[in-house]
Amino acid sequence: MSKLRILTEESTSVFNQIIAEIRDVKVQKDRMRFRRNLERTGELFAYEVSKTFDFEKREITTPFGVAEESVFVEQPILVTILRAGLPFHQGLLNYFDKADNGYISAYRKHHKDGTFDIELEYLSVPSIEGRTVILSDPMLATGASMVLAYKAMLAKGKPKHCHIVTLIGSAEGIEYTQKNLPENTTIWMGALDQEMTAQSYIVPGLGDVGDLAFGDKE
Repeated sequence: MSKLRILTEESTSVFNQIIAEIRDVKVQKDRMRFRRNLERTGELFAYEVSKTFDFEKREITTPFGVAEESVFVEQPILVTILRAGLPFHQGLLNYFDKADNGYISAYRKHHKDGTFDIELEYLSVPSIEGRTVILSDPMLATGASMVLAYKAMLAKGKPKHCHIVTLIGSAEGIEYTQKNLPENTTIWMGALDQEMTAQSYIVPGLGDVGDLAFGDKE
């Protein structure tokens, strides 16, 4: 079973303030602010995830001498689920600015009876064989999209470790994801909500991230 880290339960920080703004219907009306807040949380996740990476000492030449500093042994591969994941992904990329990047398109295909299936349409991911991967999506509702995205990535190799990064998740979705991902996976979450609607939207959640960031879709 994969490991789980919930940042707002570990300590109180500026992260809580940003999540409060992201959830707030009044602040959400400012679409640019909403996207920037998603980006900021991505940056904070990047900082926390980086603490688990391997580092090595390297001599760095300064204008006045040589300093010995700790640097990454290797850069991660950043993969996000379109379209809601784009601002979140940008925040991760701001910190892991030399990382390779991958993109997966997933959407809900709704049926007349109210049920839906998760469909994957697009996969553009470099080789992940033996690499550390950060797979991000702001919301983890049922967990089905995340698990399908992870399995789709395996066509590009087997990762050394995969960090699943999500802003808000449901209890049901976390349970499903943990059961269906291998042990070399860590789930990083901002906040955990207990409920979902009949349409599988997280409650209290924050709404449809893609629509709030980029506009309504038909």
